[in-house]
Amino acid sequence: MALPWALGLGFGGALALSPSVFAQVESPVMVTTTALTPESLQVALDTLWVLVAGFLVFFMNAGFCMLETGFCRSKNAVNLLAKNLIVFGLSTLAFWVLGFGLMFGDGNGISGYSGFFLSGSDNSPATGDAYQGVYDSLSWAGVPLKAKFFFQLAFAGTAATIVSGAVAERIKFLAFFVFSLLLVGISYPITGHWIWGGGFLAELGFYDFAGSTVVHSVGGWAALIGAILLGPRIGRYQQRPIAMPGHNLSLSALGCLILWLGWFGFNPGSTMAADPFAISHIVVTTNLAGAMGALAATVTSWIYLDKPDLSMIINGVLAGLVGITASCAYVSVGSAALIGLLAGVIVVFSVTFVDRLKIDDPVGAISVHLVCGVWGTLAVGLFSVGPGIYPWYGTDGSPLTGLFMGGGLTQIFIQLLGIVAVAAFTALFSLVSWLIIKVTIGIRVSATEEQTGLDLGEHAMEAYPEFEITH
Repeated sequence: MALPWALGLGFGGALALSPSVFAQVESPVMVTTTALTPESLQVALDTLWVLVAGFLVFFMNAGFCMLETGFCRSKNAVNLLAKNLIVFGLSTLAFWVLGFGLMFGDGNGISGYSGFFLSGSDNSPATGDAYQGVYDSLSWAGVPLKAKFFFQLAFAGTAATIVSGAVAERIKFLAFFVFSLLLVGISYPITGHWIWGGGFLAELGFYDFAGSTVVHSVGGWAALIGAILLGPRIGRYQQRPIAMPGHNLSLSALGCLILWLGWFGFNPGSTMAADPFAISHIVVTTNLAGAMGALAATVTSWIYLDKPDLSMIINGVLAGLVGITASCAYVSVGSAALIGLLAGVIVVFSVTFVDRLKIDDPVGAISVHLVCGVWGTLAVGLFSVGPGIYPWYGTDGSPLTGLFMGGGLTQIFIQLLGIVAVAAFTALFSLVSWLIIKVTIGIRVSATEEQTGLDLGEHAMEAYPEFEITH
């Protein structure tokens, strides 16, 4: 039990060694209360929209909580709930101390190296040019820096939460604790800087509007490496895969609906402005993709697996939503429907393929977030309407016209390059991190603890103490 104490002392020590964090005094921002100008009203509306969208993305943590808990066995319910609850606290600390600066702070094409502990200004219209800005990559959005930080924090927390489901029912709580800090504090923001922080992929013309790669594929790659190193749950694979049904699909269905709702903050909130036309378009493309993903997964599982599998329907919804996340602002409504439909088909075959590889993913996170995240990123190069069509992303720096919309292969190649670069870095970082954790504190609980259940072994409590259930 010495390591949790060491972690606590480490956090405290890091803060104690940074007295400037507590002494930091921000330059005053000139605010007038005597007259409401059109500019100040726009800033207020934009800020309100970004914060409400951030609240919706934050609430997605509840969706992941319900989804993952329902998909797993009752003896591990407390563990799943605890991981999904603590992960946002861990993400908040890691992103505040290190991640936000690495991702959005001014630096070079690889990483930011300023703005740690949320210090400095971004020189946006909301703050003015009172002093030197260090977040130039965010200066295009006219809302206060702290609103931008909270919105981006909610995204960072989502990436870490994705990992939880794929490693469920056999990982040590402390191992997940440490890996989440490393992912959100270092890996996620570095690759995020490449795309959203003005890094080299952004310079090449790689586009990912709301995070099919930045958030979902990054979480998926980390989850894949973790699941492989952990190995399958005891008894999961013998001569054939042995089903280990989730204990409460009602919770999982509720979680899916919460996540669907949260996506209406995730995608349209990435406008970072209360632009009614852009938001309306993105809400419709997002919803249509999720709906088509659900329908496609239903029909595909009905044909391929003989029955309309509820777990596949749930993952079909999420697959469609992940699939449209990169291109939601850049494609037509019809293209969004096709992107979601294909994601719903892909996820069914991906889940069964991953199972055949004997990679144990209790909730299908690898298929939903990694595989469909890759598909969604490629969809930008296939279906983008190109520059000058939609006014909310203008002509300068817009994605090129997609292959299926009369364009060429250039945008596809750029998207592929981004996918490979992010995959290589995230997979390598995750492999090294998981291996270090494995040889130090260990990543997997004992066989006895796994068979008894992580609720008793890791937390000394049960989610359903009134029932005696044997697994």
